[in-house]
Order: sequence, then structure tokens, then C-alpha cells
Amino acid sequence: MITTVLALLLASASLAYPDTITDRRVTDGDTIRCGRERIRLRGIDAPELPGHCRQDRDCAPGDPFASTDSLRAAMAPTMRIRRIERDRYGRTVAVVSGPKGDLSCWQLRQGQAIYKLQWDRTRVLAGICPADAQR
Repeated sequence: MITTVLALLLASASLAYPDTITDRRVTDGDTIRCGRERIRLRGIDAPELPGHCRQDRDCAPGDPFASTDSLRAAMAPTMRIRRIERDRYGRTVAVVSGPKGDLSCWQLRQGQAIYKLQWDRTRVLAGICPADAQR
């Protein structure tokens, strides 16, 4: 019985994050780069690095360097990814997970990003970490 439950949990986890990424680096508090692919974390907005917040935009509050460092702290050599869509800038929008859990949820839990419902239209992130999305 326990083996069956464990097998089902592992299967559902691999379906949720079907691919792996290894060659990745943190760009800022809500974006990573994997080779030539830019990956935007689903459903969150992190503080912009200096010079990146346009005047007409309501940017996330906080320290952009602390947010970037927080995301770096959650990274591992191999991460799991589920690609969802492309945004208007051509970035892959995805959920990415590692030993510390889902990266968007991690950033929310650490207070290094804010949840944006309009960027999580299908509520993928809200389903992964509902308590963090409510903060």
C-alpha cells in the first residue's frame, strides 16, 4: 500500500515537472537563464534591478539584490521544469522545482516576490503553493 502511494506521488511529481535543466544561472529574482533559453517563473514579480523598472510600471517592492540572492540560494545543479507558455518578450514561462521546492513558492515564502494572479491565469502556482500565493 505505502509503495503504491509512493509510486503515485513520484509519478505525479514527474508529470508536474517533466524535464530537467542543468546549465542555468539566475538573472534576477524571478528569471533564470538556461543556455539561450530565458525562463520566467510563473505567477510572481520580484523587485527589478536598478534601471529595469520603467516609469509607467508598478514594480514589485523590495531589495532586488536580496531577491536575486534568495533565488540563487534555492538553486541546485539539476532542477525540474514544466514549461507552460511564452510571454510577450519571448521568455519561457514555467514552474521550476529543486530540493527547496518550487522556486516561485520559495520566493514568495522568503518575502522576495509578490504573487500576481494576472500572471497565473490558470492558477498553476496557486495550486502548487496556495498558502504562499495568499500572502
